[in-house]
Amino acid sequence: MIPESADQRAGRRRYGSAGGRPTGFGRDRYRRRGEVKRTIGRLQTSRAVATRHDQRACVCHGTLTAAAIRLRLRP
Repeated sequence: MIPESADQRAGRRRYGSAGGRPTGFGRDRYRRRGEVKRTIGRLQTSRAVATRHDQRACVCHGTLTAAAIRLRLRP
C-alpha cells in the first residue's frame, strides 16, 4: 500500500463516511512489503531461479533453497 498524500487524506475526510477507502496506512506492513520485494529481486539475480520453469514443486523448492543459502552466505 502506497502512502497517501495530505490533500488526498483531507479530501476523504471532507466526504466523511462516503469518502471511499479509509485513510489508514500500515507503516509496518508497507515496510515488510518492500523487504519481500527486495529479497525476491536478490533471489532472481541467480540465473537458476530466474530462468527455470520447473514442473515439480520439490525441484523448484530445492532451487530456491539453494539460491537462498547462497544469498545468505554471501559476504
